[in-house]
Amino acid sequence: MQTYISHNENDTKNLAIEIAKNLHIGDIVVLTGELGSGKTKFTEGFLSYFHLEKEISSPTFTIVNEYHQNEIAIYHFDVYRLEDIDEFYAIGGEDYFSQGISIIEWGEKIESILPKPYIKISFKKIDDSTRKLIIEHIQ
Repeated sequence: MQTYISHNENDTKNLAIEIAKNLHIGDIVVLTGELGSGKTKFTEGFLSYFHLEKEISSPTFTIVNEYHQNEIAIYHFDVYRLEDIDEFYAIGGEDYFSQGISIIEWGEKIESILPKPYIKISFKKIDDSTRKLIIEHIQ
């Protein structure tokens, strides 16, 4: 487990870029934390590593957005509005995991069905701009 203190949005985005550099098809990143804690800013930084920063849109109502860059597919999930895991199965959510890199906001809602290993990042608000990010490698 690692702890990272982000003092602003750029710190959060830069951490996301560093993590994205080391990922491959089949890798999963789960983001957890309260509203406004930095999950979407992290995702913006993550997508910027793949030159997709102009493509980002919230998948809140569609559950998943797909991005393609060269040979890599990025699947950005926002499962906040799911009533239960069955809804995730209904969209074929588990089929995405082996097809590309998955980043899942509110991932704690489906954590029990995620294939291991995956990276879990928990976001905690310290103040208006400072965040504590706890990074775990779940085996």
